[in-house]
Amino acid sequence: MTLRLPVTARSGLLLTALLALAACSSQEGPAPGERTADPAAASTPAAPAEGQAAPAASETPATPTAPGEAAPPQGPAPTLGVEYFEISGGQPFAPGPAGTVEVVEVFGYTCPACARFEPLVSAWKARQPAYVRFTPVAAPFGGYWMPYAKAFYAADSMGLREKTHDAMFQAVHVDRSLPAQGVSDEQIAEFYAGHGANAQEFANTMSSFAVDARMKRATQFLQRSGVDSTPTMLVDGKYRVASGMPYEEVLRITDHLVARARAENAPAAPGGETAPEAATDADAEAPAAEEAAG
Repeated sequence: MTLRLPVTARSGLLLTALLALAACSSQEGPAPGERTADPAAASTPAAPAEGQAAPAASETPATPTAPGEAAPPQGPAPTLGVEYFEISGGQPFAPGPAGTVEVVEVFGYTCPACARFEPLVSAWKARQPAYVRFTPVAAPFGGYWMPYAKAFYAADSMGLREKTHDAMFQAVHVDRSLPAQGVSDEQIAEFYAGHGANAQEFANTMSSFAVDARMKRATQFLQRSGVDSTPTMLVDGKYRVASGMPYEEVLRITDHLVARARAENAPAAPGGETAPEAATDADAEAPAAEEAAG
């Protein structure tokens, strides 16, 4: 029986919402293009045509080394419950030293939206100061997401992540040398062998207890953070940026949430008040001290 709905804006929105809920509740993982937060193509860089090279993303370390403070966030402050959400009892995925702010990008190599987002988030990452700790987390959503998530954690443990991250997106979405669905561990291992790994060692690492433990840890983190789509940005384990917005807007809101988390993580001044940022900057203190002495 075919369900026939009136062709109205209201029914169209309802149908879209129902389909989105169905995709998010899938146990085996979505078909290509589903369960991904992919805004309109007009607001994002177009995916490369088959046979063309993907845009090169800047290779940067997981912890950027840019000095000083980030530039002030642009535009209006985001709205809670609309553009971002607070995570009750949320914790960073990998807590760092005091004063740092963790930014997690949840992604999947099979996700077309993630492939389009990657050049933008790589450029954003390269601009961040040293206190921003950028951490990519591969989503183990089930089904054909799993081999590629295992590949990410295996590559990370073997020191191959930085030089293969962009190449994997290229292989899946541009060259099509690796299938999004039905890929074997052996195919993935051969891909990494082309980037300096021993194929058998890589396949063994993918099936290791250590990688399985990292997959379970990632699953638990995504569940308690309320993540059910990719790409998703999380700030300090406290805030989740809403999905479905233009990528530039996602990063702008991330900037605001990083600034908020930075202020929340600042050391407390005597009396219980939060110390101003300048109070931890020796260069800023020197002129004030000289003026007081005079």
